Amino acid sequence: MTTARPAIPRGIWVLGFVSMLMDISSEMVHSLLPMFLVGSLGLSVLVVGLIEGLAEATALIVKVFSGSLSDYLGKRKGLAVLGYALGAVSKPLFAMSSGAGLVITARLIDRVGKGIRGSPRDALVADIAPPEVRGAAFGLRQSLDTVGAFTGPLLAVGLMLLWANDFRAVFWVAVIPGLLSVLLLMVGVTEPQRQADTPRTNPINRANMRRLSSGYWWVVGIGAVFTLARFSEAFLVLRAQQLGVAMAWVPLVMVAMNLVYAVSAYPFGWLSDRVSHSRLLVAGLLVLILADAVLAVSTDWISLLIGVAMWGVHMGMTQGLLATMVADTAPADLRGTAFGLFNLVSGVAMLLASVVAGWLWQTQGASFTFVGGGVFAVLALLVLGLRPHTPTESNA
Repeated sequence: MTTARPAIPRGIWVLGFVSMLMDISSEMVHSLLPMFLVGSLGLSVLVVGLIEGLAEATALIVKVFSGSLSDYLGKRKGLAVLGYALGAVSKPLFAMSSGAGLVITARLIDRVGKGIRGSPRDALVADIAPPEVRGAAFGLRQSLDTVGAFTGPLLAVGLMLLWANDFRAVFWVAVIPGLLSVLLLMVGVTEPQRQADTPRTNPINRANMRRLSSGYWWVVGIGAVFTLARFSEAFLVLRAQQLGVAMAWVPLVMVAMNLVYAVSAYPFGWLSDRVSHSRLLVAGLLVLILADAVLAVSTDWISLLIGVAMWGVHMGMTQGLLATMVADTAPADLRGTAFGLFNLVSGVAMLLASVVAGWLWQTQGASFTFVGGGVFAVLALLVLGLRPHTPTESNA
């Protein structure tokens, strides 16, 4: 007789809605930012790729220190609140900017905030969720997060149409959901208490690093290769603009991608509690290869949206799964550090991928950017083939 799996705890739902509100705020800005930088400020696509890579790498590098600090303190919520607060206060800087310098500063502050909150929040999800539904919990949080990621660009489209492409007015509206996310986190989440007799030790010391298993480091490695194959989504926006889509409608590309991502993240998270993780990763890479192929040859709205939708399916299949695998292979008292190190390596990969994508776009053309992504995805398949059984296979 099969034992019923426990329900997903209330705290996971609240963390999901916190992420959703912040993503509404952030994506209202980010869906317009590539066009703002290229069109209004006159920067090259290569520079946009460098800015995006540096911004994301900054966020992921900061996650190492915030994750380790949350392990040392035995408390994660306070750091998450600080990170979300930084994300909220960065939004007025976008609205007030008159040059590239302040925009870049605001982008980096926003990403530092993301870095501070990311690892403690992911570790908090793993702390709250029972192991039997951990994949579903990560999938649910990711799904709600991604609802914000397509709602934000949708609001941006409506406001750009309403206000005649007034970027700064849209950026001011983005401040509101950011502040609401901080308030909800402060009042709606109670984290599990650390045992009183648990000693505080430096999480990043030689003894603790030895406690991170080879299975964990394999997950770190495959996560990095996945990131190389999946560069910044800013290039999806630029691809739409390059195909002649009207400026006000370009953010619908992110709406489509994130809508598919949101719909698919929870079902694939639920599935990851029941099937082989390695097979699900392989399937996700195959979908990404198809997405890159379609985007490379796109010439119209329909083919573009098909490729973007496949990109979203890939994200739904793999992002929550990789987070679950990190949580499954790391000791409970080192989860913050484990997520931080995972994201540090992924951050370096994101920087490289975005710079290479920008360089390919600038020197070879837009299609070659997506061909390059497909090549990295094939390499990721080869890496997966080197280890046919993942360390976190389902017991189903």
